[in-house]
Amino acid sequence: LSLAHVGPTNRSRNLLLGRPKEISAFAMMSMRSQATARRVVRTLANRNVDWTAPVFKGDTEVAANVSKFRSWVAAAESMADKYSAAPAPVDFASAKESVRDKALIESLEKLYSTNTPPPEVHEWSAEDRALKDAQIEEARSSLAFTKEMIADTERELFYMEANRTTRETSATDLAEIYPDIAEEIEDEIDRREWFKDTVA
Repeated sequence: LSLAHVGPTNRSRNLLLGRPKEISAFAMMSMRSQATARRVVRTLANRNVDWTAPVFKGDTEVAANVSKFRSWVAAAESMADKYSAAPAPVDFASAKESVRDKALIESLEKLYSTNTPPPEVHEWSAEDRALKDAQIEEARSSLAFTKEMIADTERELFYMEANRTTRETSATDLAEIYPDIAEEIEDEIDRREWFKDTVA
């Protein structure tokens, strides 16, 4: 008798699969639900996300969390593939032929056939969900602000490139390009601040 089939590691799965039709139906429904959850995670993890984008590398904490999340998804996929097939039922008949204590095998078989362990239920805590929602909203707000800054910077770069100073640029041209500086210069002239910006 292989103890791996009746040990505590695989007992729950084997007991569920060794029950009558209603237990088998429950197991199949549970497996379908898990498969659906894995598909959702896989879709969210890969949908329109460029994991090589600078936004995921600029901050060490963000980069670490992204790497951890991608590793978790990969591990979940690996485990899903590994345990996608149902385990083989325990061969009690063969065990009875090779073990002298027939009563022990019969008691194990009875336990295997009659025991109905409760399903394991894992729920996302409300506190952690609220924390993650707050982090997502904060990230969205930060992303919107960053996009606005990028757009402003691109417009400024375009303006500066279009009005690049050359040997032919006159003071009048500079005053038109940089009116704020021109106004400041005029104010300094009016106040006779000739040496205001002179470096000693």
